Amino acid sequence: MVNRQTPSLSFEVFPPNPAVGNEKILQALKEMQDIAPHFISVTASNNKFNIEETTVRLADFIYNDLKIPTIAHLPAVYLTKDRVSHTLQALDRVGVHSVLALRGDIFPDVAPKDDFRYATDLIAYIKEEAPHFDIIGACYPEGHPDSPNQISDIQNLKKKVDAGCSSLVTQLFFDNERFYDFQDKCTLAGIEVPIHAGIMPILNRNQALRLLKTCENIKLPRKFRAILDKYEHDPESLRAAGLAYAIDQIVDLVTHDAAGIHLYTMNNSATARHIYQATHTFFDK
Repeated sequence: MVNRQTPSLSFEVFPPNPAVGNEKILQALKEMQDIAPHFISVTASNNKFNIEETTVRLADFIYNDLKIPTIAHLPAVYLTKDRVSHTLQALDRVGVHSVLALRGDIFPDVAPKDDFRYATDLIAYIKEEAPHFDIIGACYPEGHPDSPNQISDIQNLKKKVDAGCSSLVTQLFFDNERFYDFQDKCTLAGIEVPIHAGIMPILNRNQALRLLKTCENIKLPRKFRAILDKYEHDPESLRAAGLAYAIDQIVDLVTHDAAGIHLYTMNNSATARHIYQATHTFFDK
């Protein structure tokens, strides 16, 4: 799905808490529909909600109602082989045949299952269980937080690709030079699949602070920190500067031949539309 000769623009969305309901995300997705992203990926909550009731249901709507190619996330570490098989069957029934295979976050107070220790284990299982599925992998330009160093991380990424990944999507980053350095190291390691750059527009200071707390491996360039400091008490200007920064990143990435841009939308259709309108000439339809 994500192998292209020209850059792609894709979005990530997440299913809401079932207690909240789907009304807002369904409306946001309808508003994204005429932007015509090349695909939309749907996240899965690790060990919290039923994947079939959340991820699969939303993927079904995007693929069959909105007619947009769809990727469903599968986090491995809290899934059993039986659960994965049932989820693949559910995706098969609705026609969604692309998955993003992840290890997923590990919670200190919840013991992982025993079937899949790493994403590579899940990829190998899917290739055996459902070989007609396209498998996408995650990668980390600034290193996986649990890896001892980037060399080890890229060696493990090569195993992931060799196990059956057709392409990769990166964790979000704010320094393009780190992405280019990561790409070069992947090439030296013999990783030849397309790598799609994950971009998240930062629209408010609380979002930035949460990011710094949860993604300790991500470095913020001096230019980006200056934005956060300058507009700390000016939410409107911070939002405008955050969008402008993301657009500058995207323009730089596509002019340096990135395979595609995967936009972490946070379910915000207005953000997706603003960035699309500013960059759409770079993306082939």
